Amino acid sequence: MKKFIIGSTMVLMAMGLAACGKNTATQTQNNGTTKPINWMASAELTSIDQSKIVDQVTSDTVLNAEQGLLVNGNNGVIRPGIAKSYQVSKDGKTYTFHLRDAKWSDGSKVTAQDFVYSIKRTVNPKTASQTSYDMDHILNYDAIQQGKMSYKSLGVYAPNDKTVVFKLSNPEPYFKYLVAEADYLPEKQSYVESQGAKFGTTSNNQIYDGPYKITGWTGTNDTWMLEKNNQYWNAKNTKIDKIRMNVEKDANTALNEYESGQLDEMTPSNKQQVSHFKNSPDFHTLSDSRITYIALNFNRIPEFRNRNLRKALSMIINRNQFLNNVMGDGSFAAKGLVSKNISSYKGKDFADASYVKSAATYNPSEAIKYWKKGMKEVGKKTINFNILYDDSSNGKAMTEFLQNAAFNKLPGLKVTTTNIPTKSRLSRQIAFDYDATITGWVTTYPDPISYLELMTTHNPYNFVRWSNHDYDKLINAAETTDANNPAKRWDDMVKAEKILMNDQGIIPFFQSAEPQVVKTNIKNVGHSAAGFDWDFSNAYIKK
Repeated sequence: MKKFIIGSTMVLMAMGLAACGKNTATQTQNNGTTKPINWMASAELTSIDQSKIVDQVTSDTVLNAEQGLLVNGNNGVIRPGIAKSYQVSKDGKTYTFHLRDAKWSDGSKVTAQDFVYSIKRTVNPKTASQTSYDMDHILNYDAIQQGKMSYKSLGVYAPNDKTVVFKLSNPEPYFKYLVAEADYLPEKQSYVESQGAKFGTTSNNQIYDGPYKITGWTGTNDTWMLEKNNQYWNAKNTKIDKIRMNVEKDANTALNEYESGQLDEMTPSNKQQVSHFKNSPDFHTLSDSRITYIALNFNRIPEFRNRNLRKALSMIINRNQFLNNVMGDGSFAAKGLVSKNISSYKGKDFADASYVKSAATYNPSEAIKYWKKGMKEVGKKTINFNILYDDSSNGKAMTEFLQNAAFNKLPGLKVTTTNIPTKSRLSRQIAFDYDATITGWVTTYPDPISYLELMTTHNPYNFVRWSNHDYDKLINAAETTDANNPAKRWDDMVKAEKILMNDQGIIPFFQSAEPQVVKTNIKNVGHSAAGFDWDFSNAYIKK
C-alpha cells in the first residue's frame, strides 16, 4: 500500500538506566548452528495476505519475505526487484516491466501472471481489500468499483510469462513507487486457491519470493522469524540467515533485554534514555515520515461536527510539553497532515507552504473561548468521549497525556481512555468503532498526495468521516487533469491541505523522529523515511 497506519513505538517512563550492552549479534554458535539476531517490533502482525496488509510492521515484515516488480531502497531510491527493467510511455500512461528468472519458496517459477492475478484480486470487491484504491489510476478501476465492469477488466495484463503491462487512465508521477509496495506483490493463483480462507493467516499458509521466509507465526503470537529463502533469485547476497522479530510492548522489558543481549536492536524513547545512549556507538537517529494525529468520529459524537469545538481540542494540546517531557526522542510538533521534509517545490517544503498555524499551535486562552462558543452552539454543558489507542507504553503515554494534561482543561469535558492491542485497534478503526482515536500515516513515496487522499470523502482511512467538496475536487485535479503540470498540481495540494486544516478536519499531533540502538557489528540494514523501516536483504554481521 502507499502508506501504513503506524503501530506504537516505545515511550519509556522514568526508570533507571543500565550501562550499554555488549555487542552480541552473531550468526554462528559454538556448535556450528545458526543463531538469529533479535530485532524489536513495535506491534504484532495482522495478515500476511498481500492484498490485506494495513499496518507498517506487517508491511515491513512481508517486504523482507516478498519482492515486487521494484524495491523501495534506502532514502526512497527505487531499485530493480523481480523486474530487471521497465519502460514508461511518453504520455505516462503505459508501464511495461520485464521480469528476471525468479522462484517462489516452493521452487515454482514467479511469472508475470502472478502479478496480474494478485493486483486483480486486490481490486476484486470480494477480497475486501482496504488498499485497493492504490490501483485507482489503473484503467477501468473506477468502473469496477462502481460495479459496472468485472475486476478482470482491470488494465494490467501479461503478454507473456516475463512481461507485465499496466495501462493507466491518467498519468501518475509516483507509480514506480507504488509497484514496490505490499499490495502490488505477486500471488501465485494455484497456491492462494489451495489455501482458501487460510491464505496469509499464518506463516505456514503463505509462500515467498523474497530474501526471507516468515516462519513461526501462528496468527496470534508476538514472536516470529525471518529465515533465509534459498530459492530467492539473489540469495547469494543474503548474508544474515535468521532474524527473530520480537514484539515489545513493555518499555522496561525492552530495555532490559537490549542491555542483557537478548535484543540486538531496540527503540529508545524517553529523553533520559535517549540522552544516555546518545554518545554510544550503538545510537542512531533515523529519518521518519510518520505523522501522528487525532481523529474525531463525527458519526459517533455529533458534537464533533462543530468546528469551534474541534479547534478548541487542538489548541488545548501543548505538543511541546508532551514531546519534550514524555517523548524526548527528537520528535517535533506536526504542522499539518503532510510530514515535513517529504516533498518540496521551488525550494519550499510542502509542510511550510500549507501551514495553518492556528490549527496546530498551543493557545489555551483561545481554546477556552472556542470551547465555550462551540458548547453554546451545540446546546451542551457537558460532553463525554473516549480515546482509543494501543496498549503499548507509547500508546498509554499518549492517551494519558491527552486525558490528564490537555483535554481536562476544557470545562464540561470528561475524557476516558481505551488501550488495546494494535491488531484490535486497527480493526476498530476500520469499522469506525470509536469516539476518538490516535492514528497516523507513514508514506512509502515522496509525494504529499500520499497523505492528502486519506481525507477524501470515500477513502476507507478517513477515520473522521470529514467531507468537503472543494477538498475532493482539488485532490481529484492533482490526480487527473493537473497530474502532468507540476505547478498546478502543487497548488492544488497546498490549497487542499489549507482547507482541511482551516476546518480542523483532523488534530495534528507530532512527526516522529526514530532513535535506534543497534549492536555495532550489525551493518547495512536498509532504512528509508518513505519506505522500509528495516530492509535486511543486504545486511551483514561484521566478524
